Amino acid sequence: MKRRSTTYGFAQTGGLLKQNIRRASESRGFAQSRVLTHWEEIAGAEMAAISRPVEIGYGRGSLGATLTLLTTGANAPLLEMRKEELRERVNAIYGYNAIARIRVTQTAATGFAEGRVAFEHRAKPNTKPAPTPEIVAEAHTATEGVTDEGLRQALERLGANVITKSQR
Repeated sequence: MKRRSTTYGFAQTGGLLKQNIRRASESRGFAQSRVLTHWEEIAGAEMAAISRPVEIGYGRGSLGATLTLLTTGANAPLLEMRKEELRERVNAIYGYNAIARIRVTQTAATGFAEGRVAFEHRAKPNTKPAPTPEIVAEAHTATEGVTDEGLRQALERLGANVITKSQR
């Protein structure tokens, strides 16, 4: 008996974005994009709230790489004290001693000009216009069949963002 597909033509978002994420993360030295995409799981909620991985640099002839973390000036001493713990957690993801050093880079709460990294404890400026009530209603209508409340709300937000962006 042939098994029917239950996806109805839909594909997992992770599968669609896998190549784009890999290309972007490899350009910053991340051989495994998991360090970027799962930073909160790796570092823990407390450390992830005050830091972001920026790049992994490989020095000439050196053993192991250097992971650069971005944080605000006030949180840098806390991060410095826990560098070894973070290094062990990241190396557990790689499965070997890939990261030899962690370098902490301090910046303002909004981050570098190219990336604009915002930390959870600071207010992030909202530069995107809010979706109109018509767009919110359209997104709500499209997700009425979803029974999981959390998933439905996430899909509504995603739908509203996609509709707003496509109308620009």
